Amino acid sequence: MRITIDKEEFIAFEGAKLNYSSRQFDEELFFYATPLLFERRIKQQRIKMSSYKDIPIFFISKNNSDLPFDPFAASFYLISRYEEYLTTTTDQHDRYQAENSLAYQNDFLHLPVVDIWVQLLEKELEKRYKNLPIKKRKYTFIPTYDIDLAFAYKNKGILRNLGGYFVDLKRRNMDNMLQRFKVQIGQAVDPYDTFDWQIALHNKHNLKPIYFFLVGDYGQYDKNISILNLNYQRLIQSTGDFYEVGIHPSYESNNKLHKLPDEIKNLSGVLKKQMEKSRQHFIKLKLPDTYQNLIELDVRADYTMGYPSQIGFRAGTASSFAFYDISLEIKTTLRVYPFMVMDVTLQQYLNLHPQKALEQVKGIIEQVKSVNGLFISLWHNHSLSNVHGWEGWRDMYEEMVSLALP
Repeated sequence: MRITIDKEEFIAFEGAKLNYSSRQFDEELFFYATPLLFERRIKQQRIKMSSYKDIPIFFISKNNSDLPFDPFAASFYLISRYEEYLTTTTDQHDRYQAENSLAYQNDFLHLPVVDIWVQLLEKELEKRYKNLPIKKRKYTFIPTYDIDLAFAYKNKGILRNLGGYFVDLKRRNMDNMLQRFKVQIGQAVDPYDTFDWQIALHNKHNLKPIYFFLVGDYGQYDKNISILNLNYQRLIQSTGDFYEVGIHPSYESNNKLHKLPDEIKNLSGVLKKQMEKSRQHFIKLKLPDTYQNLIELDVRADYTMGYPSQIGFRAGTASSFAFYDISLEIKTTLRVYPFMVMDVTLQQYLNLHPQKALEQVKGIIEQVKSVNGLFISLWHNHSLSNVHGWEGWRDMYEEMVSLALP
């Protein structure tokens, strides 16, 4: 493949060629180029939505373009998260809100539109150049887990457990007090210790999950076990023996940037390997700052690209992609892996019961499979416990995994 801006060279070439400019020269495949990709500053874009073959489109084309919109500009707008650079409106955790996005407001958040547009482009190429080889990809499923609360009662120390007893007593939750006591004296398994069950599920379906461990200091939104706890270290090490492990940067590390290098260092020390994967706790993703910080710390892959309040395709795609930093106009070394569904989104934000949630997730899985994309789910060990409001969700998750298999 060659790229040229020389008109004469382009016209003289006799093979398959694609023209992305303001006008067509001959009989080549032609896509009218809207201004976005030629601009050098971030500014509000006037976007008018339309549809083509019942597919949402924007950046509508002029002249005799082979598609009625600019698929390159539209794809860049979504994948770069252009709109997130333009807003100061955030939720209580300083997060960009799904409800402010173009996709949500125009009812296509549930569609991997970028991948669908790629399919349209492929059809145009095949129609124009019948012998042109086009590489086809395969659908893939990666289950991922954020370990925010490794245990409900174990390994929390005297003060935290006394505080737990006091809260249970105040709420007159005698069942919880009894369960806490049984776990502490070794007569019951900690309800959040669902790791053996997960391993059995992964082995059954030959899955290769990724685990993200929270190892930050204890705080209002960071309540995991201390990284100094030997039992927690053993859990991390045993998980790392079988599966890929990444850092789960603490909530507080977003406000105090000096904390993240220490968290990465501590987790790397336990696992005796460099941390190259990351997902932000609370999905605290602020562009471009979050990704710039990760790149400086040699993180190579991030899995935070999704919304806490809605399921679907935050970047409009079911594919991984290189992060392009618009503020610096550079393609970076960080690869972004979007997730599509999260347990907390379904249960707490959307207030769905397990079976209704399964119906919603099934639709997302079908969309990913239709474009041979990458389906990434985000779950927590404690949501598989069948306690504390998560009753029935373990069965739902197992059904979801079956649906998500290739």
